[in-house]
Amino acid sequence: MKKGRGLLIVLSGPSGVGKGTVRKELFSQPDTNYEYSISMTTRSPREGEVDGKDYFFKKREEFEQLIREGRLLEYAEYVGNYYGTPLDYVNETLDAGRDVFLEIEVVGAAKVREKMPDGVFIFLAPPNLSELEQRLIGRGTETDEVIRNRIGKAKEELEMMHLYDYVVENDEVGRACDRINAIITAEHCRRTRVEERYKLMLEGNDPQ
Repeated sequence: MKKGRGLLIVLSGPSGVGKGTVRKELFSQPDTNYEYSISMTTRSPREGEVDGKDYFFKKREEFEQLIREGRLLEYAEYVGNYYGTPLDYVNETLDAGRDVFLEIEVVGAAKVREKMPDGVFIFLAPPNLSELEQRLIGRGTETDEVIRNRIGKAKEELEMMHLYDYVVENDEVGRACDRINAIITAEHCRRTRVEERYKLMLEGNDPQ
């Protein structure tokens, strides 16, 4: 039976919770079949980050041109920088039957939910706020003022958990990845995602 449209998988959560670390671990696993949609941002690269691999790093003027052209699935301005998701890539990949994995900020995830409510929305949560603060401090890449702003923002983002389908606590990266993979496997078996294909089969119109 022909495979249907892929799943849009959205991983989000407060700054410092470890979204990037979990995503990289997921994609290092040999049986991972997700297509990673690289986000665009106007912030400067952190040490070790590569343009076109971790993010597409854009100048502010370039990013704002993409907004005007309607070429972003979502975008948000966060702590003085833009973040966004390329629209064409997402739709083309989903139509080809492949799962698209987005790792984005909470505000952006809310906008994606409005446009693509059939996606799978996963909120990555910290074990507690103290550990979240220590993770931000441990980066060593931001000033005390920026860290305070991010902690305040993280508290607001935790209150948006109700917008998601699932919550995964990032107490340990490997366990968090196992939970995410289990969620996605279950979503592929959800009746509403597969019954149309079986109706076509029963009618003798099963596409090959």
